[in-house]
Amino acid sequence: MTMTPEQAAWFQGTFTRLVDNVDRALQGKRDVIGLVLASMLAEGHVLLEDAPGTGKTSLAKALAATVQGSSARIQFTPDLLPSDVTGVTIYDQNTHTFEFHRGPVFASIVLADEINRASPKTQSALLEVMEESRVTVDGVAHEAGRPFLVIATQNPIEQAGTYKLPEAQLDRFLIKTSIGYPSLEITATILAGAADRNPSAGLSAVITTSAVADMADLAAAVHVEPAVLRYIAELVEATRADSAIRLGVSVRGALAMVRIAKVWAAAHGRHYVLPDDVKALVRPVWMHRLLLDPEAEFAGTTAETVVARVVEQVPAPQARAAA
Repeated sequence: MTMTPEQAAWFQGTFTRLVDNVDRALQGKRDVIGLVLASMLAEGHVLLEDAPGTGKTSLAKALAATVQGSSARIQFTPDLLPSDVTGVTIYDQNTHTFEFHRGPVFASIVLADEINRASPKTQSALLEVMEESRVTVDGVAHEAGRPFLVIATQNPIEQAGTYKLPEAQLDRFLIKTSIGYPSLEITATILAGAADRNPSAGLSAVITTSAVADMADLAAAVHVEPAVLRYIAELVEATRADSAIRLGVSVRGALAMVRIAKVWAAAHGRHYVLPDDVKALVRPVWMHRLLLDPEAEFAGTTAETVVARVVEQVPAPQARAAA
């Protein structure tokens, strides 16, 4: 069943209220908030590459408060174990049964701070839950629930003692973006409220977690013309054919684009996706999925350069609106 124009208008109003509420805690970053919210409603995950102190923890807490969900923060370190993330099964001597103790990953919003500081084995503990929203421990599957959003961070400056995220794990992040430092005016406003050390604590919930799940289901009903789907496929093929690329966008990356483009269209009050929605999302959704050829990278080519070239080369269709 396709989303109706009336439902699209309601979705847009609700999405705007969610962004407004989070913006009270993370001021001046509406674009980033919108992208992260869209990722959550597309049931994907976010990788933030940012310097310390830019508001990553505040973003996670504000999101959780806004959707009446829970939040957890995991500080990834070299000695962190997979069971510290997912949880562990413990034998109860009183009941003579094994009991599963849930790890911090069983929260609505999970902040995986400095994820690249943990060993690959610990990083891999997130692979199943990010893809299937469940954790399997000792052969027993445990559902993570809805909504479920992992916000992973890594510091682009300090790389000593870190483990580079493998392509398989990067591909599981719906978007990669950064918050960045606020403007001069916003910084002055933040400093004026320096006495409030936890701005997200005063936020009221805008909707419930069950309503977020309903919004995600509604967004999935946004119409996508076959011409737009083919446009996405042609863009994907162009990334694979580019001479500067060793590894182009995967099928998972193409599906991720369709999912978030539907949310993006609904967030702008439309019940159908336009090629412009794809163009607006192509950088955060695809840049981290591209693996550059070493020679091209040495010559100064970047993933952003390739994405821009591909968008320019592939003609966008004149998509019709849904009936």
